[in-house]
Amino acid sequence: MVDPIFAASRYGLEYERLRLEAASHNIAVANTPDDPGQPSRLMRVSTTFLPHMASDSPSLRGRWQEPALVEVSADQRKVHDPSDPAADGNGMVSYPRVDLVQEMSALLDASRAYEANVRAFNTLRGMALHALDLGGGA
Repeated sequence: MVDPIFAASRYGLEYERLRLEAASHNIAVANTPDDPGQPSRLMRVSTTFLPHMASDSPSLRGRWQEPALVEVSADQRKVHDPSDPAADGNGMVSYPRVDLVQEMSALLDASRAYEANVRAFNTLRGMALHALDLGGGA
């Protein structure tokens, strides 16, 4: 009965860790020129977790796909800088279009959600240990 709660908490921890990783990657590449002829790529987290269905349907258990980082296409931001070695024939350098406000908000949100999952996991672990202590004295 407690195992699905632990599994959901572990899933949440992994999901939020990947969100932190994706947002920090996107911020890091915001001012890195794209290779000429290559599309801009950003990282996002992909998942197919269905908590409302998985808890009610035994047929869906074991089908949870772990969250994963995936590359997605991004728009390009062009900057005129003919002195840059990555500049094209017109002197334009391509950068991925990263919304820094959105990525920083994702960092804060994921960080707080991760902390909440850690608290929930530790609370549940403490309750399980306390239940074992109570049962052991009987």
